[in-house]
Amino acid sequence: METNRATDAASLPAGITNQLTAVDFSVCIVTYQACEVLRECLRSLYENTHQFSFEVIVVDNGSDDRVDEMLAREFPAVRLIQNQENEGYTHPMNQALRASRGDFLLQLNPDTIVLPQALDRLVTFLNSHPQAGLCGPKVLNRDGTLQKPCRRGEARPLAVIGYFTGLARLFPGSKRLNDYLLTYLDEDQTAEVAGVSGACMLIRREVVEQIGYLDESFFAYQEDADFCFRARQAGWKVYYYPEAQIVHFGGQGGSRVEPYRAILAWHRSYWLY
Repeated sequence: METNRATDAASLPAGITNQLTAVDFSVCIVTYQACEVLRECLRSLYENTHQFSFEVIVVDNGSDDRVDEMLAREFPAVRLIQNQENEGYTHPMNQALRASRGDFLLQLNPDTIVLPQALDRLVTFLNSHPQAGLCGPKVLNRDGTLQKPCRRGEARPLAVIGYFTGLARLFPGSKRLNDYLLTYLDEDQTAEVAGVSGACMLIRREVVEQIGYLDESFFAYQEDADFCFRARQAGWKVYYYPEAQIVHFGGQGGSRVEPYRAILAWHRSYWLY
């Protein structure tokens, strides 16, 4: 069961539109017990995105952290969908994607900080690359270093073995062992890749119309890799675009609140993928 809070058009900040108006892109966020990090995420989003019109849709998984009150008070332009319980990530994200109206759809984690012009640059990139179905930014850790899973190669057996066993780190020059995280590529180089991180992934609406939404067989994790794979199978290209950058803290939402469930979901998702 879900409840839906509509936005009062009279209270919208400049540059943000109401639900009946077309927008360039839709920001879709799933949150669970992450009110404080979500607040900082939204502040960075509104402060650092100016070139294109957008809407924000937040799906809450039954949190008791008063996220609804915070959004109504500080971000009245945000459209909130409230589930009664924790429904994972993939289904709630699909709820947001289905409710969206933008030409481009952005999956964004609540524990992220959007750096200046990051989303504007992602939209500009897809606008200028018609064969690109989706793209992701350079994702940074707290200390400014690259969060390596933000760009990924093919999950071939040798690459996966290298990643999980640590052989990739022992032999950094081996492309076969390092093909999963593409560590042999310059992190500041735009590249066509096999997959990007769902922590921040911009999707062309035509891709969703062609291949469908996220596969809800994945409760959480690896749904982004599966979606990128399906998009490429349909003929679309996937790009890593480091001119756009965000910070991703990681582990500040549902995985922090329910760590054992997160671990089980992670392993199950890898098995499914």
